[in-house]
Amino acid sequence: MQKPAVFTVHYVLKNKLGELVDTSEGSEPLHFLQGSPGVIAGIQEAVKDRNIGDCLEVTVPPSMAYGEHNPELIRTVPRSMFEGVENLQVGMKFQTNTGDEAQVVQVVSIDGNLIKVDANHPLAGFTLYFDLEIIERREATDAEIAAGHPLE
Repeated sequence: MQKPAVFTVHYVLKNKLGELVDTSEGSEPLHFLQGSPGVIAGIQEAVKDRNIGDCLEVTVPPSMAYGEHNPELIRTVPRSMFEGVENLQVGMKFQTNTGDEAQVVQVVSIDGNLIKVDANHPLAGFTLYFDLEIIERREATDAEIAAGHPLE
């Protein structure tokens, strides 16, 4: 059985209108172990049989990205949940620890003492449009496979 690969990829992410959402241009490229959960399935699938120098245009549906937008992840909570936060504003993000799992929520509206928060990923429900360039591909080491991510 072939070992998974470690990929280094430059990316440009655009929305359906062609507007820039995110890019690695001018910063660190995306560096990941094939099969690791830290990178969306759509990118993993797009690069799996590709090589250094390949440039790809990839359309990733929500099911292979951040999932569909889930209305159950939007909640209205009392302002008292934000005790100690001065000047609470729409757009602020907070990490919550509910049950076994940490979750990031974003404040989406403020109505007096009622604060609406959304725990969906900001890109949930969206089709993503990537331009990818594979700048490195190599076999993962045993240590990287055990760790579940690249070590360099």
